[in-house]
This record gives sequence, C-alpha cells and structure tokens, in this order.
Amino acid sequence: MSRPENSSQKRRSFLKTTSALAAASTAATVAGPVASPQERVITVGVMGLSRGMALAKSFSSLDNVRVAWLCDTDTLRVKSAKESFAKFASHDVRTTGDFRDILKDPHVDILACAAPNHWHAPASIMACNAGKHVYVEKPCSHNPYEGELLIQAARKNNRCVQMGNQRRSSDAIMEAMKLLHEGAIGRVYYSRSWYANLRGPIGSGEPAKVPDHIDYDLWQGPAPRQPYTTNRLHYHWHWVWHYGNGELGNNGIHSIDLSRWGLQVDYPTRVVSSGGRYRFDDDQQTADTHMVSFEFPDDRQIIWEGLSCNRNGMYGDSFGVSFHGEKGSMRLTSWGYKLYDDRAREIKSVDGSGADVEHAANLIAAIRANDPSMLHSEIEEGHKSTLLCHLGNIAHRTGAALTCDGSNGHILDNAQAQSLWRRDYEPGWEPSV
Repeated sequence: MSRPENSSQKRRSFLKTTSALAAASTAATVAGPVASPQERVITVGVMGLSRGMALAKSFSSLDNVRVAWLCDTDTLRVKSAKESFAKFASHDVRTTGDFRDILKDPHVDILACAAPNHWHAPASIMACNAGKHVYVEKPCSHNPYEGELLIQAARKNNRCVQMGNQRRSSDAIMEAMKLLHEGAIGRVYYSRSWYANLRGPIGSGEPAKVPDHIDYDLWQGPAPRQPYTTNRLHYHWHWVWHYGNGELGNNGIHSIDLSRWGLQVDYPTRVVSSGGRYRFDDDQQTADTHMVSFEFPDDRQIIWEGLSCNRNGMYGDSFGVSFHGEKGSMRLTSWGYKLYDDRAREIKSVDGSGADVEHAANLIAAIRANDPSMLHSEIEEGHKSTLLCHLGNIAHRTGAALTCDGSNGHILDNAQAQSLWRRDYEPGWEPSV
C-alpha cells in the first residue's frame, strides 16, 4: 500500500489528528522535569517482520515515537530487518525471536502485531494482559471466539487496541463516509465489495526438516502442532485453515469493513456463501473464487466477491466498494471515491493517498489522551468487520446458509457451524483474560 510521499505531509496529518489534545496540553502546567503527554516518548515493539517493517517505519516517522524492538521467528528476517531499519532510523534497535521479550520490557508501550493470523488475537491478548497497548494487523483474530476475547482483554486492562484497516484513517475515505451518512445518496441499503488478484499455484508440499533459521515451534505458537511443510512458510499459510483465513480474511476484510462502515451495520442475520477452488489443483484449502452475501436488519445487504486468480474485479479494479441508495450511488476506489446521481452520472470525484502513518498516529493520539474512543478502528469495530469474514468462511466450509443473532453475530441452530466458532489450542497457549 502506498504511503504519504514526504515527512511534512506525515507531520501535518499527525498534528491535525492530535490538535485538540495538543491545545489542552499547552494550557496545562507541567511541574518540574516531567514530560507532558505530547512530549513523552512512546515506545513500540514490532512482531512479524514482513508487513511489520512497514509498521516500524510508520511509527518511527511520528514525533516522540521510538521503535525499540524488532521480532521474528526467522533469524534471517531479523537480520535483514535490522539492517534495513538502520538505514531508516538513527538509533539502535533490539532484536529477538520471541515476542515475549517485548512484553517483558517495562519501557514498551505498544506491541505492533504483524505475525501470521493465528497469532493476531493470542499475542494481542497477552500484550493487553502485560499492560501494553496494541496495533494488531487485520484480521484481528483467527476465529470469532478470539475476537470476543480480545475485546474483553482491552476492556479489562483499559488498553487502546487498534486494528490495521488503514482506510479508516484516510481523509478521503472519511469524507466519503460523512457524505453517505449525511444522506448524499439517500437511504443506503446495498453495498458491493471486492478484491481481485493474480495468484499462482502453490503446488504440493512435502514434510521436511525445519530450516535452522526458523523457530517453527514458536511460529506455530497457539496452533496445535503440524509437521513443517515445504510450501507454507512464509506466505502460503494464508490458504490453510489451520493458520489462515483465505482471501476473505486476508484482503476481503479491507473492503468489507468499508461496506459495513458505509451501511452503518453491525451484525448480520443471514450469511450465504458460494465458490471454491476453481483455478488450480494444489494444496490450498481456501476458496480462490468466492462470493458471500450478508443480510442485516432494516433491509440492508453486503455482497463480497473474491477472485484470487483473476485480477479483473468489478469496474476493472482489483479493489473497491460501491454503495447504492435511493438517490444515487458511490464507489470507493483504493483511496478515494466517486459520487453518482440516480442516473449513474458522476457528480464528484476525489482522489486520496495511503494512510498507514495516519492510522498509527491515531493510535498514538488515543494513548496520549488515555481515550480508546478516539481510535478510528477500536477493537470492537475491528472485530465486527473481522467477524463477517469468519462467518463467510464458516458458511463456505459447511455449505450452509447461516442464521445469526443480529445482536452479536452468533450462529443459531447449526451445530456444525457453531463448532467452528473457536479452535483447539496447543497446550499451554490457549489465550485467556
């Protein structure tokens, strides 16, 4: 994903995000050498050094924020990440293969979790329990049970937990949502969202000796142990249910989150899925061609289409969301939007840019204010969008149309589907609050 082009843009966005807090801080009197909330250095530890390197650079670009730790279970990644980060930041950074070293450091304020999906909620729960705030990449959980538990952990420990759906902090996207909610296209009742890519096959893997540079036991962590397989690490675990959530949980979460935000819906009452593995005959277990329908109270609906092996999505775009209302429609591009009247004539077009830094800045502002309600993607909102992905996958795996409780999304009257609400855990690793 693209990021703002220069540091002055980043700083302007950060100052805008925290302007109210900064004004209050200026008016306050600080006794002696104690730093104000705006001056105190916020310290970050990053877990998972693929996507995590982008997070490390985003946090480091903010005033009075310091990345102190880089962590990965692959020692080659750790070495490469440290060398890369040294070109970006002047201070030395500590490295580890075990994220628990970060949690033990009393100077660390935030755990940024960009490890594989099966780690997202368990590591974040452990971080909350250790008194850390959290930036957790999407999806915020591997299964619905973990998402609910993570909300409990954030509440019990009064921690700010932000999910990494960065479009929530995009000026253009926020402007589009404001227009929708103010009635620019009338009552909004339907949203389409999609993601298309051109992924190739992963072939057939074989059990193999774990490479010396990978701590595979810690990589699996909370997941019950499976043999090391040649075609899963470091990315293709996404397509294996034991560790990942398919394209729906990998990239679908971004567009579905926008659909839910625009429609102003929380939990569905009915979920239907169709699709499968249509393109390649390989080890992938998750759908490469997938369509999911979510129905909500008050006659509203979201449709998501995933094409993992064909880049031609709706409107020819690989990513997007459209909204349809009584007086017109709106289409979100990757970072901007287009507004149409009821005859599909374009009446407004706005471009935007990536918001990785702005999303990190929003978390920092909320921590400084000790106010989780300031978060653009507070963990309960992140869970609601992630839950849609889980329900879509459960409907796909069971072949059933799911009836859900509209107050919390829980599955009704289907024992097989309900059994997928949570997973089994490796002994000693089950998350708890």
